[in-house]
Amino acid sequence: MQLPAQAAKEDPQVPQTLDAAAVRTWCSLALDALGRDREEIDAINVYPVADGDTGTNLYLTVESAARAVEAVFDAHATGTSVPDLPDTVRAMAHGALIGARGNSGTILAQLLRGMSEVLGEDRSDRDNGADGAARGGGDHLARALHRAAQLAREAVAHPVEGTILTVASAAAEAAARTRPTVDGAIGDGAAYGDGAAVHAAYAGARVALAATPGQLAVLGRAGVVDAGGRGLLAVLAALVEAVTGDAPSPVAPGARPHELPAVVESCDADDSPAGPAFEVIYLLETDEPGIARLRRRLDALGDSLVVVGGDGLWNVHVHVDDAGAAVEAGVEAGRPYRIRITHFGAAAGHQRERAQRAVVAVVPGEGLAGLCAEAGATTVLARPGEPPASGELVDAIRRAHAHEVVLLPNDAELRHTAAAAAEQARAEGIRVALIPTRAAVQGIAALAVHEPGRRFDEDVVAMTSAAGATRYAELAVAERQSWTMAGICQAGDLLGLIDGDVAVIGTELAATAETVLDRMLSAGGELVTLVLGQDVPDTLAERLERYVRDGHLAVDTVVYRGGHQPAPLLIGVE
Repeated sequence: MQLPAQAAKEDPQVPQTLDAAAVRTWCSLALDALGRDREEIDAINVYPVADGDTGTNLYLTVESAARAVEAVFDAHATGTSVPDLPDTVRAMAHGALIGARGNSGTILAQLLRGMSEVLGEDRSDRDNGADGAARGGGDHLARALHRAAQLAREAVAHPVEGTILTVASAAAEAAARTRPTVDGAIGDGAAYGDGAAVHAAYAGARVALAATPGQLAVLGRAGVVDAGGRGLLAVLAALVEAVTGDAPSPVAPGARPHELPAVVESCDADDSPAGPAFEVIYLLETDEPGIARLRRRLDALGDSLVVVGGDGLWNVHVHVDDAGAAVEAGVEAGRPYRIRITHFGAAAGHQRERAQRAVVAVVPGEGLAGLCAEAGATTVLARPGEPPASGELVDAIRRAHAHEVVLLPNDAELRHTAAAAAEQARAEGIRVALIPTRAAVQGIAALAVHEPGRRFDEDVVAMTSAAGATRYAELAVAERQSWTMAGICQAGDLLGLIDGDVAVIGTELAATAETVLDRMLSAGGELVTLVLGQDVPDTLAERLERYVRDGHLAVDTVVYRGGHQPAPLLIGVE
């Protein structure tokens, strides 16, 4: 494919421009570059937490941006027109926002948003031609890079020098210095266009990256450059190639000029305390006042706080010890979804080696996500009507960062999706055991008997046995009149589903739940698990606990808060 900029190189009087096609190429080249460098960037990830996933997170963020851009081009595939630059850069920024992963990925999403604000403005000042290029050449791109660096710093609660923020600022400053002087001349005498701006930005970023070990002590001790900054440099190199056709010479990502350390430590064991235990990320729908309150709340709960986005949709990233409180803060501020909670483990202060074993669990509500995360599981939140795709499950398996992974889909409808994810992860060299749990309460039972210290096969057998011995039920609200195994229900009726089939039709939550419990305990049981939805009062749990205690003396009851979940009440009987 010949880029528009390549033809421009033949004529020095024609400025090289960033147009819609070049943005598409940029995304593709950046994805390829991060794919090649992902493991090496992961290996030098020592700040803010040495969890070895910066390269992977940047790759997944750019992958989401590239998919969004491709969707814009696909929408024009049947017509004669092509996307314009504003639509393309806005799609790129939105894709990065909804797919951002980790600290650096979230900051990269904000950088792309800042660029899109400038590149997508002043439609009336743009050419009407098919290329959709902006007037103003390199000056316009320099302003875009400046806005990107500015927005990224504003998104980080406590900016630190020697990080991706420093590299982004250096790139913007270098591009700005390349602007024409009063007499129209540029320092190197070249035609001033986007090509000159991106070359200058890349050169400035490269110099800034090399200086990061001297700015951040943790990098200096480990002998590495900042991983996030290294990833941004790869993205900027792709931008240079997309605009000019010239591929900058590759930069070794390691600690020394020609070699990468096998293991790096983020700090000396005796001079720095371990950081928070959990990384919490979610998308949040809220307004500006809501996000301001959330920032204050999360800043008090943990560190590495980054909140990016705008126009009602935000991506929230924070490191905390209380994952449940971080999610609860999001619930109070607006509507959180796509919640991801990752447990850093005991090695949070050092380069995180791949664990021997981990558990990945799909959960229906943020309350159970916090519960499972505290038990050491990596969680995937299933939204009502939007079950996770196999790619999300594969991502969670990767985030678990273990040689062996037990996957708990906790939904009968996810069995094929989970199987596909398990196969893909196995192809990547991860040993995955899929336990076909059909409900969240079965997953809780399996997680309760999980013991990482025993042999993998023995652990899987024990977890499978615990899940299989747990009968499950849920109380749901009928959406319309329909035939069921328990008779005809009307819209608004309460349905008591046991093992997936409607067994009870009722009108009052507590009475219906008691009937369901009677049916389930008639076959025996030792433990009842109740998972209450967001709006269910504690008095219901108290009433059901008394009901079980009075009718079944040898049966214990445990109660959990599930938060926003499709069913008001989930029940398990072991």
